[in-house]
Amino acid sequence: MSNVISLQAVRELRELKNLDDIAYKAKILAMDKFELLEEMIKFQQQRSTIGHLTVEMMIRGKILFKELEEHAETKELTLLARSYRRHLEYELSSRSKVES
Repeated sequence: MSNVISLQAVRELRELKNLDDIAYKAKILAMDKFELLEEMIKFQQQRSTIGHLTVEMMIRGKILFKELEEHAETKELTLLARSYRRHLEYELSSRSKVES
């Protein structure tokens, strides 16, 4: 019976994850440009430390880089943020196809 999965438990975990994502988005929306850049550096350091992107990191990165893209003061930062956000979206969609 160790292979039995409670659908209710899965739903509750998914709802908690969505609330966590909403909280992160609210945190990002409250940041100024300098704080967004600091968050980007923190994101890159975490990715380097772990050595790969987790699904949670991809979701948070997508939120972060979308905000950076929208508030960048230079064309170069806009392009960098857009490129990285699209990469994260591609990785997420690839993972969800593999898991399906």
